Amino acid sequence: MRAAITAALVFFIVWAVPLASFSAPSKERSGTVTFAITVTSPQQAQDVKMWFPYPTSDLNQKIDNLQFNGNYSTFTLSREPQSGALYLYTQWRGPHKERHINVTFEATAKERKVARLEEKAVPIPPEVAKYVKSEFWIPSEDKKVKSLSHQITKGKKGILPKARAVYDWVVDNTRRDPNVPGCGVGNVQATLAARSGKCADLSTLFVALARAAGVPAREVFGLRLGRPGQTDISNGHHCWAEFYLPGTGWVPVDPADVTKAVLEKKLDKTGAKPYREYYFGAVDEYRIVLQKGGRGIVFSEGNKETVNYFMYPYAEVDGHALDYCRPKSFAYTVTFRER
Repeated sequence: MRAAITAALVFFIVWAVPLASFSAPSKERSGTVTFAITVTSPQQAQDVKMWFPYPTSDLNQKIDNLQFNGNYSTFTLSREPQSGALYLYTQWRGPHKERHINVTFEATAKERKVARLEEKAVPIPPEVAKYVKSEFWIPSEDKKVKSLSHQITKGKKGILPKARAVYDWVVDNTRRDPNVPGCGVGNVQATLAARSGKCADLSTLFVALARAAGVPAREVFGLRLGRPGQTDISNGHHCWAEFYLPGTGWVPVDPADVTKAVLEKKLDKTGAKPYREYYFGAVDEYRIVLQKGGRGIVFSEGNKETVNYFMYPYAEVDGHALDYCRPKSFAYTVTFRER
């Protein structure tokens, strides 16, 4: 069986919290993204399921003409209950020689840059307050995490100085480990012990330390768009973070991209300074958001294993999860065609 559908979803969400003031005009990046996914599974498998993070438009990105086709048995479009992220759910029932699906969409992303970081003495909105709480994957109440956070932010008054102190500490005291599969698992205790990791590890560490200091913070999961001349973006999934600044709104930060620049460009502290300053309050136009916040995900269709975070396509074969960070287990390519 083969099916196809075209969808154009543009969501204009009006939050009850102030939006950050972004500088204009913003830099933009546009092109067509294509996921070609083959779910690695025995031909005789009886029940194969896959969940795909469905990108949507917001103030800083536009998603158009999303199309998908494959030899699946059924598909639905649903919303993940914890984070509210949309996703495409597909299922293959009974034996198949091969199980595949292609997803294509047009994306335009803007540079997300806060023009001015201004903190006002106003209450944290109720819908933001949950981003100060400790969670299983963000253990901000852990004794070591809380103690370290207090050391880092000692003498700092207000959310902005505390957020900056945590950001600087992560940049100065961790390094990028290129041997970590995918984006890492975002285990705070393990990252602290190793003082290294990939983007999910370092972003989660920032969020946990920030929350321990009373700063509302959350992770952002996304996909990098291709640079000029780059068509293969299969390794382009990326995680960064945001903190909430009263009077301004959500502010992007990306300590992991600072450590990446230090490693790849062999930068000393002086050479890294432009990256350090830029990624506190801004992220470049070469990325789109797939999900904000949300760890330990359970889909309404009943996935057998809890999903750590929802950024990659996720699949289960007869109730057993495939490792989306390892191509031999879960084969897919992502391409980018510049407009």
